[in-house]
Amino acid sequence: MTSVASHYETLLAPIYLWMAGGPDKAFAAGAADISELLHLPGTAVDLGAGFGMHSVPLARAGYKVLAIDTSAYLLERLRQHSVGLPVKAVQADLRDFARHTCGPVDLILCMGDTLTHLDSTADVGLLLRSIAASLRPGGHFIATFRDYRELPAGARRFIPVRSDERRIHTCFLEELAECVIVHDIVHEFRDNSWSQTVSSYRKLRLAPETVVQAAESAGLVCLKRPGPRGMLTILAHS
Repeated sequence: MTSVASHYETLLAPIYLWMAGGPDKAFAAGAADISELLHLPGTAVDLGAGFGMHSVPLARAGYKVLAIDTSAYLLERLRQHSVGLPVKAVQADLRDFARHTCGPVDLILCMGDTLTHLDSTADVGLLLRSIAASLRPGGHFIATFRDYRELPAGARRFIPVRSDERRIHTCFLEELAECVIVHDIVHEFRDNSWSQTVSSYRKLRLAPETVVQAAESAGLVCLKRPGPRGMLTILAHS
């Protein structure tokens, strides 16, 4: 099992945009995820921004975006897709995002299961306190993540992610007490033969109530609801 950063650099980052269906589909989905916030342009921080699935729609809507991610590969893809847009890409740990801001911001995002990449629920609480302290009065926070408390059993632990004629991506979930081990398995057809790459990393089994309580303890007012692509959404304001 590797760290989250190493897992992305060695396996997921090069295929992440493909996993999302390509740029047009990805940016359309990203805009839909945050559609209710696009009409309130200001300053935004995108935590775990990746290739810009949400940063690009925000910038297109008029936000000035600080995009934080640990993956140099994904941030370079973000820069390529945000040429001419007000996006600043920074390679950093998302827990250190406040070091890169200049005063209160209007919107902070933590999308696409990024919260579960943190080391512990204590880390989630610390991040939420930093988020609450960084929002202007009336500013918004939005996050999505998966509830891994009840995992599929048996053969259902093998989950097809995406496939085409040259690549097949499957993940396998292994249950532990406080986390789930995600084994990503990628088969690729190159030089007239198939190759296999496997890498694994851990995700927190976060209870939605834990996230809501931590956000409310930090001073945010929260709403929990179903989210996109099998995730939950937490929408909060200061």
